[in-house]
Amino acid sequence: TSGFKPQQKLPKNWPPNLTYLTSPIYSASITPELRASLTTTTTSPSASPPSSNPTPTNPITTHPPSPFRLPAGPSPHVRIAPITTPAHPAHAQHGLFAATHLPPSSPIVLYLGVVHDSSSSDPTSSYDLSLDRDRGLGVDARRCGNEARFVNDYRGVRPLGPNAEFRDVWVEVGRGRRERMVGVFVVGVGRMGRGKRGIAKGEEVVVSYGKGFWKGRR
Repeated sequence: TSGFKPQQKLPKNWPPNLTYLTSPIYSASITPELRASLTTTTTSPSASPPSSNPTPTNPITTHPPSPFRLPAGPSPHVRIAPITTPAHPAHAQHGLFAATHLPPSSPIVLYLGVVHDSSSSDPTSSYDLSLDRDRGLGVDARRCGNEARFVNDYRGVRPLGPNAEFRDVWVEVGRGRRERMVGVFVVGVGRMGRGKRGIAKGEEVVVSYGKGFWKGRR
């Protein structure tokens, strides 16, 4: 019938009080100029993440442009599951786990939420990720987002360190346009072969939040 909209498929264990996203939402505070700064074309020579060196306050790793596309629904790479281990820092909450083997440096999932500037940030949110520090832009997944909002910090979980990391990416959004977002990736192979096995099926996906990376909040 006219006006009928099929119900959106949700990941298993998705909280009923949260809105599931397959693309970012832009706050009313994001001006056309700010929106344009997050957009480029596939033919633009500037279609690469802004160069920045990882620091304690900006540990994000920048990489060449990646032709990602927005997901149509839940990710086949990961699953949300409750944390049942009493010693886990997020016990009785949820975590993100590999649904299949994830090779080194492979993309896992985008970090989606509400893109906002400093004037509309929520000081009580523990899900506010920095998107563009110079422009004061962030993406907040407190009330709406996708699987990536359940990624936990590696501390107290994985003694070997994080098995995933955040990277700036340019995502294909159609009509020859790309938008700047943040993705979760499997860490690459490091010195001494560390990380060469990737993330095993059933293993928790964990990152390093980093001081200041989550704007001083957890």
